[in-house]
Amino acid sequence: MPAVSFQHVSKTFGSGSREVQALADVSFDIEPGEFFGLLGPNGAGKTTLISVLAGLARATSGTVLVHGHDVVADYAAARRSLGVVPQELVFDPFFSVRETLRIQGGYFGMRADAKANDAWIDELLTHLGLTDKADANMRQLSGGMKRRVLVAQALVHRPPVIVLDEPTAGVDVELRQTLWQFIARLNKEGHTVLLTTHYLEEAEALCGRIAMLKNGRVVALDRTSALLAGTASTMLRFKTDDPVPAAVARRARITGRTVQVSAHDAAEVETTLATLRAGAVKVEDLEIGRADLEDVFLEIMASAPATLRAAS
Repeated sequence: MPAVSFQHVSKTFGSGSREVQALADVSFDIEPGEFFGLLGPNGAGKTTLISVLAGLARATSGTVLVHGHDVVADYAAARRSLGVVPQELVFDPFFSVRETLRIQGGYFGMRADAKANDAWIDELLTHLGLTDKADANMRQLSGGMKRRVLVAQALVHRPPVIVLDEPTAGVDVELRQTLWQFIARLNKEGHTVLLTTHYLEEAEALCGRIAMLKNGRVVALDRTSALLAGTASTMLRFKTDDPVPAAVARRARITGRTVQVSAHDAAEVETTLATLRAGAVKVEDLEIGRADLEDVFLEIMASAPATLRAAS
């Protein structure tokens, strides 16, 4: 049985001439124990799909199951199986961190006076660097600390499926490292993780399988290694202050002085270098390496039709 199953999920907002389709026939399964990535540009439908999964929005059509429980027909059981870390910083300003976690646990039947529950809350506080903030009021915390509390709230009832919607957006390096160490540990212990992020290096390092959305449709669905192997395998990276010839620029990603150009084989590498020489482009810090997930993502978003890419 899949941990999470999306079957022909569509979602529209509005009606008539103002109708907007956010999701269009999205179908894929996430297996128990997977670390699964859901990627896409802004407006691709990622948060809408997670909202449908969490019961915060209802699909126009299709079915979503969490450990076999329908998120509409069997909402309570489905919700107990989920721990969701939202993008937004949502908190109650009237309680301390520990009180917030006890209240959150109470929603799922956890007794506030149970020693085992308090021990788990203490463990969450420790692993997320919140021990010294346990008795602080939520409104006194920084944005990064509030996000740590959101993660703890999602985990306090020990859900088998953890959903992380941009969990490290705008947070410091320390929190990222702390969070990923803890989440990786939970994943090894059997928890299923669904991650959305714009930090593609995180997805490449953590996710065994990835789905990519574009305009509400799945345009790629495969193992991370297969996605990396299925596109241009070589990238030229260099810095320059000179204009890049059009023949190179149309295949390049240019950020300030840094230029990254895809090349499918050695002959294309030499052709690119010859074009740069012919254009009198002075190149600094030249590197030749493999494509990363960001390169793959940009290539797929630019060229893939809005249809499912077959898994290998």
